[in-house]
Amino acid sequence: MNFIWNTNGFAWGNFALTLSLIIVLYGLLTFSFYKMCRRKSAFIILAVSFVFFIFAYLFNLLYFGIIVAAMFTASLAVCLFANLGDLRAFLGNPFKKANVKSANFGVEKIYNREVLYKKIETAVLALSKSKTGAIMTFEKNTSLKDIIGNGVPVHAPVSPELLLTIFYEGTRLHDGAVVIHGNEIVAASVFFTPTTKPFAGKYGSRHRAAIGISEISDAVTVVVSEETGRISFAVNGELESVDQSIFLRVFENYMNEKGENA
Repeated sequence: MNFIWNTNGFAWGNFALTLSLIIVLYGLLTFSFYKMCRRKSAFIILAVSFVFFIFAYLFNLLYFGIIVAAMFTASLAVCLFANLGDLRAFLGNPFKKANVKSANFGVEKIYNREVLYKKIETAVLALSKSKTGAIMTFEKNTSLKDIIGNGVPVHAPVSPELLLTIFYEGTRLHDGAVVIHGNEIVAASVFFTPTTKPFAGKYGSRHRAAIGISEISDAVTVVVSEETGRISFAVNGELESVDQSIFLRVFENYMNEKGENA
């Protein structure tokens, strides 16, 4: 096998042209994914496949390059399928700047936690009493910025009235979860990947979605069953039902990272 530094008969012009085309192609793909979904997984796939393509080209590994191309194409198709909404918007106007307000993740706003927790308790107990299905996820240290991209931006202060309105069955936002960061409702109608863990009891889509997000983050998720009005917490991949009378105390414990003692 002849390596590139063996200059006998090596077409430097062809090498430079091919390498330039590969770089241009990956530059366009990187730009497209950045404008379309801004997901880290897409950039990782692009970076790894780029390195493998260059390696296969330099060392003339034809079959290895074919395998890399097939795996890259499949990964690209999955990424595009998972972001169809963003893809349509991107194709409509590729150079349009995002006009969605930043959620300021990681910046703690000044607010009264006791007042906030009481507002959450008021909303949850009212939802439980009326047997209105709801799922609220409270972000802690793990950023959920990439996940809430499939939801509807809200960026409004937490209030029981707004939460009850969002989960009212007649609204378009009642399906999916509400994501709360600090004292701000960041987004509504956010859909999480449900857990695949087997459970002895019967759990609906909301409960499985709540467990699913708790498996990949340290977020605290509150679920209200629309069938029974039962209130549950999903934390660290586990689901715990609580009585209305102790909801506030358990919620405070979980939010203060004392969930193991709740």
